[in-house]
Amino acid sequence: MISKNKEKFIISLQRKKIREQEGLFVIEGDKLVREFLLAKIKIKTLVANSEFINSLSEIQIRFIDEIEEVSYEELKHISSLKTPHNALAVVPVPERIMNISEIMKQLCVAIDFVQDPGNLGTIIRAASWFGIRNIVCSSDCVDLYNPKVIQASMGAILHVNVFYSDLKTFIIQAKESNIPVYGTLLDGESIYNQSLTNKGIILLGNESNGISDELIPLVTHKIMIPGAGKPLPGIDSLNVSMAASIVFSEFLRKSSGMND
Repeated sequence: MISKNKEKFIISLQRKKIREQEGLFVIEGDKLVREFLLAKIKIKTLVANSEFINSLSEIQIRFIDEIEEVSYEELKHISSLKTPHNALAVVPVPERIMNISEIMKQLCVAIDFVQDPGNLGTIIRAASWFGIRNIVCSSDCVDLYNPKVIQASMGAILHVNVFYSDLKTFIIQAKESNIPVYGTLLDGESIYNQSLTNKGIILLGNESNGISDELIPLVTHKIMIPGAGKPLPGIDSLNVSMAASIVFSEFLRKSSGMND
């Protein structure tokens, strides 16, 4: 049985302020916990039912500092999910150093003021699928370790480096190095008519307002995803995570020669 103090502590990690103070975040779900263990990520505390705990190998257990066996009701009390799985874990926030010169050697993504955790998580998942390894977020984006971001990313945070920085400074540095900046804008040219490379920055904007006014002048290539015709009432653009997936796919297709 888990103590009340530990329950309260795990629940408190749903708040960004506490996550930052403690340097810890929570992952939930059998699959995600197993993926972290497979990647040899250190787990501070595993909270799980007996069935899950008994399924772990000796090697996996070596990466866990402490194990708390709980009932389903106890898991339900501390979980951020409506329907909890068999396990959740408290994990140290990894230390990541942002090396701009390394990031600019390949295609990367810059995200400007995306607030919805589901959108950020889905963008991270799509980036991983299409081989993009670095994402730079503006400082006002939703927190990477928000439980809903973690769930939406479906483990992709293990494969994509996510940094928070001043985007204007980052993009100016890229332009000074002649790195192309592809901005998703409604007045852009169809992405299907553009020459796309395997090196550059894909800039995605806020869900409602798009790319910030101060960043638009830094865009070197304005791109857009054309629809089938005249927009329908209430549908004047794509969701940012949907748009991201289409853009990433087209970059991969053209830069890898799949259209030849």
